[in-house]
Amino acid sequence: VTVVAVVVTVVAVLLNVVADVVNVVGVSVTVLVVVVRVVNDVVDVTVMVVTVVAVVVTVVVVSVTVVAVVVTVVAVLLNVVADVVNVVGVSVTVLVVVVRVVNDVVDVTVMVVTVVAVVVTVVVVSVTVVAVV
Repeated sequence: VTVVAVVVTVVAVLLNVVADVVNVVGVSVTVLVVVVRVVNDVVDVTVMVVTVVAVVVTVVVVSVTVVAVVVTVVAVLLNVVADVVNVVGVSVTVLVVVVRVVNDVVDVTVMVVTVVAVVVTVVVVSVTVVAVV
């Protein structure tokens, strides 16, 4: 009877140890699941933010492109006026130079915004790939 009692006690102690190990593993897995969910939420929010930034950059690119087209049309019209009206040549020439400088500034701005849009698009694609993985 004493041997049986000792064996039962040892088995009970071992079962308690196993139960403690299982509890620790369970808590660890729960913490890991929570961490993975938080990381997933952070990635989701990052994808949304980057997408909004990409949309804003796209709107800016389109707006700057429209301005560039308008400035180009005005520059062409001013060139025609300069060719037709030689009497007021100096004033028109100065105005044409100003419009051409503005046109060049708009062209550079369009290029810079386009580069930013490409970078943002690459970031959106990268974050989306990470989110999917």
